[in-house]
Amino acid sequence: MRDIYEPSVTSPFTDQILIVTSDKISAFDWVLPTEIPDKGKILTALTVWWFDQLKDVVPNHLVSLDVPEPVRGRAMICQRLVMYPVECVARGYLTGSGLAEYQRTGQVTGIPLPDGLSDGDRLPYPIFTPATKAEQGEHDENVPFEYVAEQMGLTTAEQLRDVTLMLYTRAEQIARQRDLILADTKFEFGVQATDGRLTLGDEVLTPDSSRYWDAKTWEPGGPQPSYDKQFLRDWLTKESGWDRNSPPPKLPAAIVDKTRQRYVDAYERLTGTQFQA
Repeated sequence: MRDIYEPSVTSPFTDQILIVTSDKISAFDWVLPTEIPDKGKILTALTVWWFDQLKDVVPNHLVSLDVPEPVRGRAMICQRLVMYPVECVARGYLTGSGLAEYQRTGQVTGIPLPDGLSDGDRLPYPIFTPATKAEQGEHDENVPFEYVAEQMGLTTAEQLRDVTLMLYTRAEQIARQRDLILADTKFEFGVQATDGRLTLGDEVLTPDSSRYWDAKTWEPGGPQPSYDKQFLRDWLTKESGWDRNSPPPKLPAAIVDKTRQRYVDAYERLTGTQFQA
């Protein structure tokens, strides 16, 4: 989760914002009372790394990492964008909400898929499966491409789809070189007010916005262990006794440590460098 700070009206940098990524963590539409140490720094560092890998595909909103000392390492100065109200999701593998929809209809957001696919299967080709941006506490809703075209125009919808799939294809190849599978991910785009140029914003290809699996242990036919907060979700649903209708409990130290380590592992596997807290 991120906090956004705007400059004062007297600042010469009113076209920029400061984005600070916290150590807070959410699950099942609740913000949990326990933070994950260094999570904000890991997500920021990984986003910056991915921006550099993808900068020849589409520009991004990063301006500078020269931020105030109290938030150094977990903050970015970014170009202010007019954001498109859609989550641009790319899927290369069948799982999650895409699997659930496929099992009901044989399609994902109106895209027909071959019969007989199971959880974790690689798709014949990556697909663009957009979702609406839900209000806080509500679920995003998968929508067909035609919905995006109706809301934003066909030309914009096609541009968002094409750039999303180009970014996913590049990122999937990079991840695979590191023995990781990028099963799916979401991007967010906006345009710069000055020239209307499509620009990549928000966090990019982090474990909070993407599903990474270990390529060496990938075995379709069931859920795959992910480089994300699965330890936390499993504890909440299977061991904590939480009924999900009341505020969630504090996390045990062991769950906090395991969750943090998964974020660290994802960063180190992808970048090839050791995370420095």
